[in-house]
Amino acid sequence: MTLPTPGAWRADPKRVLLFGMSGLGKTHIASLLRGSGDWFHYSVDYRIGTRYMGEHIADNFKREAMKVPFLRELLMTDSVHIGSNIAFENLAPLSTYLGKPGDPAKGGLPLDEYRHRQDQHRQAEIASLLDTTHFIRRAGELYGYANFVCDSGGSICEVVDPDNPDDPVMRELSSNLLMVWIKGSEAHTAELVRRFDRAPKPMYYQPAFLTACWTAYLAEKNVEEAQVDPDDFIRWTYARALAHRQPRYAAMARWGVTVTAEQVAGLRDAEGFDALIAQALENRAASA
Repeated sequence: MTLPTPGAWRADPKRVLLFGMSGLGKTHIASLLRGSGDWFHYSVDYRIGTRYMGEHIADNFKREAMKVPFLRELLMTDSVHIGSNIAFENLAPLSTYLGKPGDPAKGGLPLDEYRHRQDQHRQAEIASLLDTTHFIRRAGELYGYANFVCDSGGSICEVVDPDNPDDPVMRELSSNLLMVWIKGSEAHTAELVRRFDRAPKPMYYQPAFLTACWTAYLAEKNVEEAQVDPDDFIRWTYARALAHRQPRYAAMARWGVTVTAEQVAGLRDAEGFDALIAQALENRAASA
């Protein structure tokens, strides 16, 4: 793995992949760079929700609509169209489809169905990450963009093995983009937990981690699977998931550079981002 020098970084083309916990500024930077007019923005979550899981999401909407006699008749006669209106800024259709395990009366999914959707997401995320190289070429050949930013999902660390030098996804990504970890502090983690507690959202977990959490939750709460409150389970799991992901992000950072969430929050333009990454490269070289 060869990282660019600060001088080489400042010259086009610049290609970066941003990773880290959701809520620390990946999409903020990507939107800022896209807004400069010189960067192509590739959102992995958007790709997942449109290219690879769009049909699953739409079918789930239709499945619910078919339960309503009025809508069922319209659907059966192709009189209405039901689809996902997913966007960079609105990934709710993807989250809603992923769902939460637990009591169906409280909006939960049976565990087998939940695991099935988790596996669909895993396959879709890997495919979307591997599509990044295609979009780098597409951005240049079709639209004339030299600079490229990949806005990855928070679960990227769950679908790669950063300790394996031959991991196919890490090798593909690091060969074509500079990997940039946005590292949060303990204060950021605490705020993310508070924010999640107010509005719990579905997320992807590694299968073994999910099994361990599910088993521990059932034992601690002394409940059966069908009695699990879906929101309570994912609230209970969230802080554990962040702790599980932190060392995996740190291992991924060895393939690139690290910046802090505080530094990212202070960015106002693409020039500031360029300077921040150049400094991160200098710091990496000095510590080597």
